[in-house]
Amino acid sequence: MPQVEHRDLVAFAGDRVNLRKAEVDDQRAQVNRLRDRIASKISETPGYGLVKSLHAGSVAKGTALRNVNDRDLALYVRAEQAPGDVPGLVQWVADRVADAYPALSADQVMPKTNCVTVRFASSGLEVDVVPVLYEGAADDVGYLVNKHNGEKLKTSVRQHLDFIRSRKQAHPTHLAQLIRFTKWWARLQKKRDGEFKCKSFMLELIWVHLADSGQVLHNYPEALEAFFAFIVGGGFDRQIAFTDFCHKSALPARGSSAIQILDPVNSENNVAEHYGPQERDRLMNAAQAAFDSISTAYYEPAQGQAVELWQDVLGPSFKAAG
Repeated sequence: MPQVEHRDLVAFAGDRVNLRKAEVDDQRAQVNRLRDRIASKISETPGYGLVKSLHAGSVAKGTALRNVNDRDLALYVRAEQAPGDVPGLVQWVADRVADAYPALSADQVMPKTNCVTVRFASSGLEVDVVPVLYEGAADDVGYLVNKHNGEKLKTSVRQHLDFIRSRKQAHPTHLAQLIRFTKWWARLQKKRDGEFKCKSFMLELIWVHLADSGQVLHNYPEALEAFFAFIVGGGFDRQIAFTDFCHKSALPARGSSAIQILDPVNSENNVAEHYGPQERDRLMNAAQAAFDSISTAYYEPAQGQAVELWQDVLGPSFKAAG
């Protein structure tokens, strides 16, 4: 029997990785206060330019880590009233958020490059308010604006949530937990290597691809080993795509991108578009190291040595349940 088992990873997740329900409820309540103020302002002020706000990001998807103290809120704005340039749009949103929630001081509503960050002084929680241009389409389809070139990118918060929730219904508990483990791993890699890149959204889509392909998820050491094996075994040579919201015939060809992982809501959006050969190789090398550690730990007869190997993957705080 391996010295580090599924139950050890479950215990570690509960102790270190997962955001506790009480914390989720408290943070959601704070974000909802902001949402309520925005909703009231919209209803009281005809022509205000805002449509609605929706929870977005990892908390809404159920994949948040405990050590991340920021949350995402998509703010749908009427496209015909919003400024056309990104800096103007962000400042316009900041002004409306501040107007809707006057109790917030000026230094609590901070325009950033492509969003507005609202900081709650009492808790330190930060909420990134991301503007989505809305033109009246169904299913909350709207457009993000590229901060570099001003191009519009089709998206839908509701469809993204429907996508991940449908897979979580098919794979209760395990899919979300495995996503959190690899997000934890990626954050550790970024601390070790400032050049390392791996978006959380990419990790989610790789896991969904594996789950859709029949990967067994209920044994966490085996599932994590399979995840890293997929990356180092040529998984990026092929296109990763989904047909929840488009027909297979509408998917583009694989193309020459180093990695091609298509947004399930917008097949024209390669989530890994900015990952070149160097970024891919860095990611694959880190995955190879993780795969080697997990594989070696499986056959390690001494528990202390097996734990050290898993610490290479999950960090020094990992311990066997005992």
